[in-house]
Amino acid sequence: MRKEYNFSKATKTPYTKAVKKQITIRLEVEIVEYFQKLAEQTGIPYQNLMNMYLHDCVQSQRKPIFKWA
Repeated sequence: MRKEYNFSKATKTPYTKAVKKQITIRLEVEIVEYFQKLAEQTGIPYQNLMNMYLHDCVQSQRKPIFKWA
């Protein structure tokens, strides 16, 4: 490997919009435990499973059902 690299002529990748955004979110313990158990069964990290599920909701335009007391 070289000691120094010249990136002055480098261009941005067109795929940067596909990069995930890190956020902080508060979830109920029951939700996290459900996905953690599912992760053990599938071998897929629970955070990836959550992301996959939410992505599926977006793709199918699924909306939450609200039941007000």
